[in-house]
Amino acid sequence: MRLNSRAAAVAAMVVLAPAATGCGVNAIPTKEEAAKARWADVQSQYQRRSDLIPNLVATVQGAAIAERATLTQVIEARARATGVTVTPETLTDPAAFQRYQAAQGELSQALSRLMLVVERYPEVRSNQNFIALQSQLEGTENRIAVARRDYNEAVRDYNTSLRTFPTVIWAKTIHGGSEPMQLFTATEAAQTAPTVNFDALNPARPGGNAAPTAPGSAPPAQ
Repeated sequence: MRLNSRAAAVAAMVVLAPAATGCGVNAIPTKEEAAKARWADVQSQYQRRSDLIPNLVATVQGAAIAERATLTQVIEARARATGVTVTPETLTDPAAFQRYQAAQGELSQALSRLMLVVERYPEVRSNQNFIALQSQLEGTENRIAVARRDYNEAVRDYNTSLRTFPTVIWAKTIHGGSEPMQLFTATEAAQTAPTVNFDALNPARPGGNAAPTAPGSAPPAQ
């Protein structure tokens, strides 16, 4: 009798399995893994940008530019950005995700300010190493934008499955521990273009003309 009961249970599972699959019982974990894969793409592109920055800073440091503070901001922003991590397991943590997004946003702003500064120095803009690095950074920023877009699309698909029929049934039962993932959104800083006050960065000589100073040298006497 017990054997017959087990056989009946197995038979019921075999019969119900296709029906459950058709109702989307596997949709939630499938979409969750897809979103995590897209997150890995985002992190890969941010890492690529981070790896380019030391060479960029070294190239610009070789030029006699006065705005040393801008280089320092890039270095510090990179350190903060690499110090904040979000694992696939913490993609559902709003606070952790916000810290990560804010740190990466600060680095983007610091890089933008650096590029504005470099515009004042033709010798830097014509440097072949700088040209190559600038091109790579621009390409990486484009890849970051694409990776973030693809991640957001995957997350929206996953989050929607937690709230819509029939997958909402599994979200409240079998996959009851599933939580919505965080989306990339435009930060407040991203709404404003970075600005650099060159007058504030460069000591003015008598007569009102700013004079760049070489790295490590003292500012001109007033």
